[in-house]
Amino acid sequence: MKKNDLLEEITSKKMPTHIAFILDGNGRWAKNKGLPRTAGHHKGANTLQEIVKACSNLGIKYCTAYVFSTENWSRPESEISFIMKEIKKICKDYQKFVKLNIKVKIIGVRDYLTKDIIEMLDLVTQKTSNCTGMTLLLAFNYGARREMIDCVKEIVNKINNNEIKIDDLNEKIIEDNLYTKDIPSVDFLIRTSGEIRVSNYLLWQIAYAEMYFTKVYWPDFHTKELYEAIYEYQNRHRRYGGLENEE
Repeated sequence: MKKNDLLEEITSKKMPTHIAFILDGNGRWAKNKGLPRTAGHHKGANTLQEIVKACSNLGIKYCTAYVFSTENWSRPESEISFIMKEIKKICKDYQKFVKLNIKVKIIGVRDYLTKDIIEMLDLVTQKTSNCTGMTLLLAFNYGARREMIDCVKEIVNKINNNEIKIDDLNEKIIEDNLYTKDIPSVDFLIRTSGEIRVSNYLLWQIAYAEMYFTKVYWPDFHTKELYEAIYEYQNRHRRYGGLENEE
């Protein structure tokens, strides 16, 4: 189906409220082209901005992008340094988000982050805080297991301070103490590069998400590929553990 036909098709149906992306394949994309891995990360950063804009134009309310995991610190120092520079560029260019009325939030921890990185993260969140369109969550220095540990610690502190009772614990209390507080659960998870796993990403939030795995590397995942993914999502039936009507 052609791009414009896809757009017409998907805009006639209900969009997912929250799409989460695992941006995978930057390094392999570069290797296949005989380029350094950093070239893949640079192209991937450009793709991120393209896809974020496309999601905003489609009326998607929430978009989360896995840009740097807590496990990524094991990569070569030179590669990490380059990724940090790309993140700083994205944050420094906050006017692009303001123009699109996109609110940016950062989820993750600040361990090992330098002062200049933290300042840029704070800058983009502050400058876009009054935006009322799509909310973009950048999962940066993020790991779902760490998020759950921090959630448990927060709840234990509240129990010790008599703010909540242990017998009152429920899903809502857990959700209120995750990094994604006040953000709805993920409807649709998209991972590029052909890998079929979730890699310690939003483990609580993707409990009932539809998942889409494409062999396309992230730098080559453009608007048409996004439309194709959403088209497939719209043609699935989310049952949430129940049965189809005909069953």
